[in-house]
Amino acid sequence: MAKSKAPAQTFEEARYLRRLASTKAKVRVKLKCGEEVEGFIEYWDQGFVRVTREPHAPNLFIFKHDISYIAELGE
Repeated sequence: MAKSKAPAQTFEEARYLRRLASTKAKVRVKLKCGEEVEGFIEYWDQGFVRVTREPHAPNLFIFKHDISYIAELGE
């Protein structure tokens, strides 16, 4: 019996980012260079995410290929 191949796209990333954006959950984004930023995901597309940060800190557009992980922060 032949094994079936895993799907190329599961769409879980979009579902997860949509939930983070709709709930405005505070997240920590760790970059591959080791730097970390905190804020909430306001927008994303195929190539980047926009992290909106606390007042007086610039909002960031971060390329997805530069992200190591995104973690939700507890209240």
